[in-house]
Amino acid sequence: MSSPRLKSIERSTLWDRAYDALKSALLAGRFVPGERVVLRKVADDLGISLTPVRDAVNRLIAEKVLVRGGLGPAGAAIVPLLDEDQFSQLMTVRASLEPMAAAAAAAHATPERIDAVEAFLMEMKRSVKENRTEQYLDAHYKFHFGIYAMCGMPIVEEIIESAWLRCAPTLTLALPENIPSLKRYSSHVATIAALRKGDGEAAAAAIRGDIESARKDIGAMLRERGKRS
Repeated sequence: MSSPRLKSIERSTLWDRAYDALKSALLAGRFVPGERVVLRKVADDLGISLTPVRDAVNRLIAEKVLVRGGLGPAGAAIVPLLDEDQFSQLMTVRASLEPMAAAAAAAHATPERIDAVEAFLMEMKRSVKENRTEQYLDAHYKFHFGIYAMCGMPIVEEIIESAWLRCAPTLTLALPENIPSLKRYSSHVATIAALRKGDGEAAAAAIRGDIESARKDIGAMLRERGKRS
């Protein structure tokens, strides 16, 4: 009996594909707080059935990245809007781990890998000029995680990613005000300069300044929203 020409597709492979696609979109800020993540739309976009999409969404709900919003056959989940305290706690995690990762990256960085990270910074700048918000967000995410990928601490990277997953949609609240002016661009430039010098302390300080600036600006927005609600 001849063997089949094609290997069957494992259900877990589709589940992973759906989870990774949703995670990447959330990390890049492509979903905003309050937005519905419609299962049928995700399944159609990925060209797969609802079952693996539902499994992936259930995992994101368990990780507190999404909240339940009618998970029937054609249901949806909801991207939560963090309050000021929740956001601040996540930014505390980021401010603790990301500077450490940047400092470690400075010790392991190669010119080629720094060039690759700097290319994302240039893409951020081009995206602002061309008013391409989605591309800006994607490049911003890749800029940061391109640095952390050099730190040599995969467990730390995973924890950083978990914090980003939960706060990335809320970070989009500052886009209308801060993207046109590239408000935190100087921190990004300083990070690249520090990596090229192998100066871990300066790289950590630049990343910490970037995070604390975002915490201040977005925390103020969330505080005002809390007063109005």
